[in-house]
Amino acid sequence: MGALSIKNIRKTFQGTVEILKGINLEIEAGEFLILVGPSGCGKSTLLNMIAGLDTPTSGTIELGDRDVTYAAPKDRDIAMVFQSYALYPNMNVAQNIAFALEMRKVPKAERDAAVARVAKMLQIEHLLERKPGQLSGGQRQRVAMGRALARNPKLFLFDEPLSNLDAKLRVEMRAEIKLLHQRTRTTTVYVTHDQIEAMTLGDRIAVMKDGVVQQFGTPDDIYSRPATRFVAEFIGSPAMNMIEAKRAGEGLAAHGVDLLLTPEQRAGLNQAGNDVTYGLRPEALSFGNEGLPGTLSMLEPTGPETYAFVDTAVGSLVARVPGRSHHNVGERVFVRWSPEHSHLFDAGSQQRIA
Repeated sequence: MGALSIKNIRKTFQGTVEILKGINLEIEAGEFLILVGPSGCGKSTLLNMIAGLDTPTSGTIELGDRDVTYAAPKDRDIAMVFQSYALYPNMNVAQNIAFALEMRKVPKAERDAAVARVAKMLQIEHLLERKPGQLSGGQRQRVAMGRALARNPKLFLFDEPLSNLDAKLRVEMRAEIKLLHQRTRTTTVYVTHDQIEAMTLGDRIAVMKDGVVQQFGTPDDIYSRPATRFVAEFIGSPAMNMIEAKRAGEGLAAHGVDLLLTPEQRAGLNQAGNDVTYGLRPEALSFGNEGLPGTLSMLEPTGPETYAFVDTAVGSLVARVPGRSHHNVGERVFVRWSPEHSHLFDAGSQQRIA
């Protein structure tokens, strides 16, 4: 296993377009890191640099105790799983898994043992003689992972490996990848735009936007204490409710409604400008006999819970309520929450108000 150190990585195209703007990440040996963000944020560019498929304009990448910034991919001791699987259609499953070992001139007995080991781990022993064209999407993804696992590398790289699978298979393969990491404890970097994959798979998550790491922390850190408004809205489904407010004395008000604050939040307002964004996760909201009045505009039952959309004086809010809702569209309700579950962001800098 190898620790990964990314120091001040920058990437500029054509001398003017800056894709990565000074990325610094320290990944411990055996850790599962998620790079998550919207399309175009630079996460795949960073992964390609770690793999050696692209070179940075400046900065260094260290794997273990080696500087691999400009090392060839074959000299980095990494294995990569692509979104497109990248299997050889003329080879059967066993040959695909063993191909990289054959190129490294590993003896046949060792190759056969490695194929048997990963086939058993991935439960694809019965598929070894089939060609990729005879496999389902999930089976092809297992073969692609098997090819990476056979090499026993220092670092695994995953580039949106589940994007081509249907919803049910994505859930199954997500669990497979997590179990594999628990068994192998190989350092892993996983790129995705899917926040569910990020939250369920990663030991730590780097949330990226416009070539900048907005926040780097555990899934609980990212969800419970988002560092910026972007992180707060990007992580979580439905997205966090955002209420545009203004300072009113020692508190906050939005459209004439005083917003509940903790003593710490009131003190933190001294760091902020006049305009403040007040955030509430949908699960922080509930219905009661008192609170902020509103009208139910839409209900989205999902089975175990219901998303209730409420038009209020401070804007449209969505609440995640348990079970099937006994309310009806058009009904008058009262929305309530605890200030301990609210989040404050400076409207100018978009940064969290501590």
